[in-house]
Amino acid sequence: MVLYGAIAGEAYFRGVAGERFAVRNSGATAVVEGVGDHGCEYMTGGAVAVLGVTGRNFAAGMSGGIAYVLDLDGEFVKRCNTTMVDLEPVLSESEQQGKLARELWHRGQADEAILKDMIGRHAKLTHSRRAREILEKWTDYRARFVKIFPKEYRRALGELAAAQRKAAA
Repeated sequence: MVLYGAIAGEAYFRGVAGERFAVRNSGATAVVEGVGDHGCEYMTGGAVAVLGVTGRNFAAGMSGGIAYVLDLDGEFVKRCNTTMVDLEPVLSESEQQGKLARELWHRGQADEAILKDMIGRHAKLTHSRRAREILEKWTDYRARFVKIFPKEYRRALGELAAAQRKAAA
């Protein structure tokens, strides 16, 4: 169990984590090359990128933050608990602008920029061959990432934006 209840910071792991990676993460940013069962369970904030396979029950109870998973085998949907999350493609910034109101963007940034930055830092700090390959073939790999977007987080971002618009009026 790593990053259990983490509230801040960054962590980069060149290798595969065991079960319950980033459970109850509420603010840390992390990159790992695979996880066991129950990854990002009850996560409430932060950002996680998984550059490989996950175990079962990924995102169970996830209500906040964002996760990105490289779905190499096309089977991630079977290992993800989609009760509280939506699975979406990682779009280019221009595509995201056309499909999702900016107020619903994680940290106000495009997913592609967030993910590419996370992988770039991972490559720099861990010398990961996998991260370097993903960056070198970014267009091909981006299309294979899945964004895990909690329904509650989307709702909260929308309510916050509505309150800000009302206050500005």
